Amino acid sequence: MVTPAISLSASIETQTWTWQNYKIQYTVQGQGQPLVLIHGFGASIGHWRKNIPALATSGYRVFALDLLGFGGSDKAAIAYSIDIWVELIKDFWQEHIQQPSVFIGNSIGALIALTIASRHREITQGAVLINSAGGLSHRPHELNPVLRFVMASFSRLVSHPLTGTIVFNSIRRKSQIRRTLYQVYRRREAVTEELVEMLYAPSCEPGAQQVFAAILTAPPGDSPEELLPTVTVPLLVIWGADDPWTPITGAKIYEQARAEGKDIEIIPIENAGHCPHDEVPEVVNAEIINWLQVKVRV
Repeated sequence: MVTPAISLSASIETQTWTWQNYKIQYTVQGQGQPLVLIHGFGASIGHWRKNIPALATSGYRVFALDLLGFGGSDKAAIAYSIDIWVELIKDFWQEHIQQPSVFIGNSIGALIALTIASRHREITQGAVLINSAGGLSHRPHELNPVLRFVMASFSRLVSHPLTGTIVFNSIRRKSQIRRTLYQVYRRREAVTEELVEMLYAPSCEPGAQQVFAAILTAPPGDSPEELLPTVTVPLLVIWGADDPWTPITGAKIYEQARAEGKDIEIIPIENAGHCPHDEVPEVVNAEIINWLQVKVRV
C-alpha cells in the first residue's frame, strides 16, 4: 500500500510492510547502491526529509523506515531493545534490498547502524554514524549515585499507569517539544513548526505512552566500545560539535579505534547540535556523498 506522506514532504511517499504482524512504515527513492536511513529516539522518516531527495538524486537507492514504536509504524506493546530493531532492519533488508548496503543513523539510529555493522557484516558495506548514542539508556556505572537514584525514580514514574501518563503528556506538549529542540539544535531557525508537528503527531496515537515508558526503561544494548573491535567495514562518523546530549567528546572512542587501524573518518560539524543532518543538511549530505564515492563504490 502506498500513501502520500503530506506531513513529511510533498516529494515523499510512504509504504507499509508487515513485520511479525506489526505495520512498519517505510519509503524508498532513487536507483543505485542501497542506503538505509535509521532515525533516532522519537523521530521518524520525516527527520530525513532534507536528506532523502539529495541522496536519491546522487545515484543511490535510499530506504528509510519508521522503527517499530515510532512515526507511522505500530506502537507495539513489547519489550523494546536495540536487538529488536536490529532484527527488524535485517528482516527488512532481506525482503526489500538483498544487496550489501550502507546504514546511516542518527543518535540511537547510529548505534543501531553500528550494531548491524558489527554483527551482520554480510549485509553491510559501510555505516555513517551521526552523533551516535552510547546506549539506549544509561548504564549504572556511567552515573554517580545521585543520578542513579534520580534515574531509577524517573523510571518508576514513567512506568506507573497514572504518573506515567502525566509525565508523558507533559513531555509531548508542542511547547515542550519546541523547548527541547531549542536545547539540542544550535540553529533556532531549523526548529520549524513542521519539525515540531512531526515529533508531536505520533505521540497522540494509541499505545505511544506505553512505548515511551518501555523504551526509557529498556536495556542500553552493546556499547560502541564493545562493538567496534568486530567492525570491519568503513565508518564515517559525523558529529555536531555543539551537541549537549551526546557531546563531541564521544568521538574519542572512534579516534582511538582509528589509531588502532580501523577505517574510520571523523568529521566535526561546527555550529550544529544533535541532529546536523537536519540543521545543516547541505553540509552533511555533501560529506556523506563524498565519503561514499571514495570508500564504498560498487
